[in-house]
Amino acid sequence: MGAPKTDLRGVLRRWGRLGVLGVGGPQAHTALLREMMVVREAWLTAEDFQDAVAVTSLLPGPASTQLAIYCARVAGGPLGGVVGGLAFILPGFLIIVGLSALFLGHSESPVLLGAAAGAVAAAVTVIAAAGIGFARGYASRRGFALARTVAYALAACVITLLSGPWVLAVLLGAGLIEVALRLRSTSAAVAVITAHATVPGLVWVAFKVGALSFGGGLVIIPLMQHDVVSVHHWLSEKQFADAVALGQLTPGPVVLTIAVVGYGAAGFWGAALAATVAFLPSFLFVMLGAGRFEELRHRPAPRAFLDGAGPAAVGAILGAALLLAPQALQEWWQPIVIVIAALLLLRGRSSFTALAVGLAIGLVAGIA
Repeated sequence: MGAPKTDLRGVLRRWGRLGVLGVGGPQAHTALLREMMVVREAWLTAEDFQDAVAVTSLLPGPASTQLAIYCARVAGGPLGGVVGGLAFILPGFLIIVGLSALFLGHSESPVLLGAAAGAVAAAVTVIAAAGIGFARGYASRRGFALARTVAYALAACVITLLSGPWVLAVLLGAGLIEVALRLRSTSAAVAVITAHATVPGLVWVAFKVGALSFGGGLVIIPLMQHDVVSVHHWLSEKQFADAVALGQLTPGPVVLTIAVVGYGAAGFWGAALAATVAFLPSFLFVMLGAGRFEELRHRPAPRAFLDGAGPAAVGAILGAALLLAPQALQEWWQPIVIVIAALLLLRGRSSFTALAVGLAIGLVAGIA
């Protein structure tokens, strides 16, 4: 991958800035990384950067985090990848843990209740809009491919609504079906499906989020919700909706939502443990596999898997929006927030702007 382009202090400064200012989700992170790596520093060509985006989208877990680690590795070598990844994650982690203590510890404050209600109403709109936006990416499919895409999305949406723990099986199953159809290796796919049939009962929430999620950061919502709310009772339904909103309002990866869950379960150290388990796979994938990114980019099996898991992820995201919707309709003014957030998104404003406006309206309502 070539010699390091800067020292560790340079990596820490640049990626720390990204960790503080990187509000707006994966799209914003990718744009900031491209501006730094391609335009400002010229450490990667535009084509190399696009290849890195493509490969990290094929990996399970938070793609923008993996892209940030990969770019830091290019800039500062293997140790730079570790330093840059931590600098990207830690500012958002500290902010979201502080907000967790505030929102979960003072849940009866009218001002905070109003702020949370406004942010949740906007968050539901943002999640639904993201699902619709992702769905447009599959609109060019035709015939049997389009029918399979719709089937994967509908299956994941229905399972998310009716039996949350099994959405992971749908994601894996949809991907493996596509691998079998593309590569004509049905027996191998069946063997893998059988091996993973008991996965939802064997892994814990943070590991599912970090190592077994495909299709973007918002997929973590249906992967977590049943375990967090119904099985372990770490958070109530309202608190979980607040956690989702906080994960989108704070800088850094959306997957930091898992830190709110950890805080609800066991305080600060629970948050630290959950975040460590969720992000460790991303470091391992990139640090151990960066040398094979080019090979992975051109292998048909990973691409085929994502072509099946991707539509299923769209269905899971839309299902998650429907699950959270009741929490966005608790106050008479929340539908107004939903309409305003939708109008902002239709006019091309960022998801952070929609969430911030919802938060502000909620604060005013709480004070009033």
